[in-house]
Amino acid sequence: MHIHILGICGTFMGGLAVIARQMGHHVTGSDRNVYPPMSTQLESQGILLMEGYRAENLDPKPDLVVIGNALSRGNPEVEAVLNRGLDYVSGPEWLARHVLRDRWVLGVAGTHGKTTTTSMLSWILEHQGFKPGFLIGGIPLNFGVSARLGESSFFVVEADEYDSAFFDKRSKFVHYRPRTVILNNLEYDHADIFPDLDAIKKQFHHLVRTIPGEGLIIAPENEPNIRDVLNMGCWTPVERTSINGAAGWNAQLVKADGSRFTVYHEGIGQGEVDWPLTGEHNVSNALAAIAAAHHAGIRSTDAIDALARFRNVKRRMEVIAKLDNVTVYDDFAHHPTAIATTLDGLRKQVGPERIIAVVEPRSNTMRLGVHTETLAKSLNQADRALIYQPKELNWDLSQLKRHASNIEICESLDQIIARLKLEARYGGHFVLMSNGSFGGIYAGLLAELR
Repeated sequence: MHIHILGICGTFMGGLAVIARQMGHHVTGSDRNVYPPMSTQLESQGILLMEGYRAENLDPKPDLVVIGNALSRGNPEVEAVLNRGLDYVSGPEWLARHVLRDRWVLGVAGTHGKTTTTSMLSWILEHQGFKPGFLIGGIPLNFGVSARLGESSFFVVEADEYDSAFFDKRSKFVHYRPRTVILNNLEYDHADIFPDLDAIKKQFHHLVRTIPGEGLIIAPENEPNIRDVLNMGCWTPVERTSINGAAGWNAQLVKADGSRFTVYHEGIGQGEVDWPLTGEHNVSNALAAIAAAHHAGIRSTDAIDALARFRNVKRRMEVIAKLDNVTVYDDFAHHPTAIATTLDGLRKQVGPERIIAVVEPRSNTMRLGVHTETLAKSLNQADRALIYQPKELNWDLSQLKRHASNIEICESLDQIIARLKLEARYGGHFVLMSNGSFGGIYAGLLAELR
């Protein structure tokens, strides 16, 4: 079958493309933004990429068109699909119909930590020899690809609350019908499609309604918004997690930066995780992954052993250069809470060493200016924060300076590079934070720093 994918370079749609290719389909796709790592991953799989959306991309006629949620009416390729009467479907529905049916689906949902937790859980299953299928919104370094069909009954999916397609406004995760679910956390996000937090809670409850009574929900003990969702109605057992608390699954920090912690289940020590990751958010992610793996039949001790060998996800505090006394990180940042927890983990790791945060407010929520005050406060662990204000950004970032004294607004990438070149004289940790390509700043910056 010839499957053509619109929006193929998105992390989710790119993962679908890889799985479809592994199922033996002929896969092509088009996108407006074609850049690594997804473009290189797809090309390595033998998938033809077409840059830009045009009606002629649909020649020869594909058997099925899978349409990503970034596409809308008025797009020339979408209009051609409709005008020609081609068979089309959303990405989540295609996944549910052709991949998840009859499999033990383990879903990871929440505002933060989905990609990392999904990667951890997939790695735990892999470490135990199960060869699971997975679809992840990033590239786990242990696997080198964001998705695969797998060889066992287990399939781990990053369960995103974003809508499915222009013709299906339900959240993606409603399609997946998981047996094991991690609800990491819940905050207001995706301001472009959700009017308020209650609208997101409603979608999360739609997910809860699909989980079987013989399944399992794993949720933090102290997440009031998740508690509100479950109080709307829950028909599935719930296991709780905590850090330095008293939940059924609890982590006691051995080191404040989260690089070592002891796991307890029902008060009984299971072992100690000693790994290169930092931050309490990653401890929470790990604990949830251990609990989910336990539900799938994996002993906690084996899960802990696997996490000691976990290498994180590409663009999650990924060290991209060490130059003299400067370390440069690439971090996928989409929300103030994610920025704050990441910088807090780094601060606890490096102590008084200088931290320079460089932020591109690219996510739809941040671009709309919803989190002005919280974005400013999320940067308080940085000695200096450089915020990129491109011309097309529709709000004035100078408002951030009312809430924090360490913020500097930069209107060009060249200005950021010049500023970091000056900062390099004093050494420290430069954290580039964006959920996109950051205008390709990386090569230019490293060339100047060298």
